[in-house]
Amino acid sequence: MQGKMSLFAACALAALLVGMPSKALETLDFNFANTTDAALTEALERVSSLQAAKSEGRIDPADLYAAALTDYRSLTDALYARGHYSGVIRIQIDGREAALIPPLAPPTQITAITVTIDPGPPFRFGQTTIAPLAPNSKLPETFAQGRPAGAGVVTEAAVAAIDGWRAKSHAKALINREEITANHAEHRLDVALGIDPGPAVTFGRLIISDSSSVRPSRIQAIAGLREDAPFDPAALAKAADRLRRTGAFRSVALTEADTLNADNSLDIAVSVIDETPRRYGAGAELSSFEGLTLSGFWLHRNALGWADRFRIEGEIAGLGGSTSGTDYTLSALFERPAVYGPDTRFTARVDLASLDETDYSSNSFKLGFSASKEYSDTLTAELGILYSASHVRNVFGTTDFRLLQFPFSLVSDHRDAPLDPRNGSYINAVLTPFAGLTNTASGARLTLDARGYVSAGEALTFAARGQIGAVFGPSLANTAPEFLFWSGGGGSVRGQPYQSLSVAVPGGTTGGRSFASLSLETRTDLSPTLGLVAFADAGYISGNTDFSNGNWHAGAGIGMRYDTPLGPLRFDLAGPISGTTGDGAQIYIGIGQAF
Repeated sequence: MQGKMSLFAACALAALLVGMPSKALETLDFNFANTTDAALTEALERVSSLQAAKSEGRIDPADLYAAALTDYRSLTDALYARGHYSGVIRIQIDGREAALIPPLAPPTQITAITVTIDPGPPFRFGQTTIAPLAPNSKLPETFAQGRPAGAGVVTEAAVAAIDGWRAKSHAKALINREEITANHAEHRLDVALGIDPGPAVTFGRLIISDSSSVRPSRIQAIAGLREDAPFDPAALAKAADRLRRTGAFRSVALTEADTLNADNSLDIAVSVIDETPRRYGAGAELSSFEGLTLSGFWLHRNALGWADRFRIEGEIAGLGGSTSGTDYTLSALFERPAVYGPDTRFTARVDLASLDETDYSSNSFKLGFSASKEYSDTLTAELGILYSASHVRNVFGTTDFRLLQFPFSLVSDHRDAPLDPRNGSYINAVLTPFAGLTNTASGARLTLDARGYVSAGEALTFAARGQIGAVFGPSLANTAPEFLFWSGGGGSVRGQPYQSLSVAVPGGTTGGRSFASLSLETRTDLSPTLGLVAFADAGYISGNTDFSNGNWHAGAGIGMRYDTPLGPLRFDLAGPISGTTGDGAQIYIGIGQAF
């Protein structure tokens, strides 16, 4: 009976103890000895699991005990990364060293944790050797005698050495010898690494998963990895990029086989996840004088199993505008990649338009085909053939234009972000010879669009844009309006009414045969999502091909930018500063930077 009562009392006491709230963590202290390196101490606290647990409110004793044990390795790795190889770390939980607490008897309550770190002296490299190195290999400059001996530097040098051999087709090069000696008396780290380059490797089979609706032959053609070609990691990365740029895939992964084939070829596994086949969208842009522009599109990806794109889009512009009537456009576009090679693209399109502009109105039809080639990540060329027919009413009367066009363009794009560039440049040059049919004059049109971006710090960007254009051959009266130039509005000179600068002719006005413009912007970030822009634009129009006897106008203003997933939301307020076409302040709203 007495034993039963004792057992009952013990259980009751245990239940009572379990029901009582344990003491919460009251203090977490970091103490640093023999160092005044603020960057080092901040880095150590930043990698601490204990610090993270406290910040996140995870103060359960089990969580804190596990974090303390983890911190021995985390803090040691952080010290090694900064060249401290003789550091001493002590982590005390309520006065007990965490490493000495039995894992089967962890603390049930924790009130105070003290982390004491003596980083010890920083080490520097002594002898540093990696051999053999592939020709033209480049090791980090920090991996040298006398430089701070961070563990990350050793890793970086080893990776660079391996990458050097991989660039020479030795895909399975590896480190086969490591001799790293810490001389604590002299605070020196000696490093000797040996490399086994392995055999020279060629590309083997492209093994394509069957999860995609894109035909395997098309995936292989787009990737452009030729079997038996020397292995090249740059070519592998380029192949993955080609597949991503088609827009047909949500994700792309190219994985090297673990082992070589008997002939020293290396198979590559291709794993892709298809993008949603169909997509639609809409947009809007508002100008106080040009009115409202509404646009929409419908897109079908991989309609024929070729990673192709079929897109229909339409636009209504000038709704409620005070400078011209309403414009309607409808187009259909078909694109197929890798038609003439892995970096090529075939495009076919049809355009219908009904335009009611300030100086003319027209109804037009266009049918065109083009082929483009990417010579590099930054350089693209495109050549096409286009038939256009338009019925035009302007100051010269009513004219039917029938043209066969041969557009050729070169695009050099070095921008860091197309929708919101901060550094780099962009150049687009287009030459369009055209042959007139059924009494339509022949000639050529040339345009150049050049942009540059420079950032001063993280919050300030200077942007500049220059444009020129000219039409050669026909007179003003015999030039289709689509080839002529106007200035004014959100796409050229903000603060001036849309297409307000033109050429005066008997009976009215028309577009010019030559054009020039300059835009300057200063973009300042006020916060991660909000920006301020100050800008000035100027435009020039001449009725002559040689830019003579023309007129200038200019505008300036300020704007706000709000960052969105689609690009910066743009709000600009501008007014005229020179010329005779100004008509008060104007407002522009849209998506993306002005240029």
